[in-house]
Amino acid sequence: MESRTGPNGETLYVAHSEGQRGSKGPFYVVYATEDADSRWGFFCGNCETFDNAVDAMGRIQCNECSNRTKAEEWDPAHE
Repeated sequence: MESRTGPNGETLYVAHSEGQRGSKGPFYVVYATEDADSRWGFFCGNCETFDNAVDAMGRIQCNECSNRTKAEEWDPAHE
């Protein structure tokens, strides 16, 4: 894992082996601890920011570059 400085100056750990494909680049899982004990959020591989949001359908969207994933589960009732 790669250590990076988070938005509040804390050390966060980006797991490049744990990613999800986005429309512009991958999203990587971020942990608060080096031993991957505490999951923190996601890191946008396109613009390299921690500023991402996840909705109730499991979609991740970068608030900086609008990189996004598709929903993990799709139900036609939501259309």
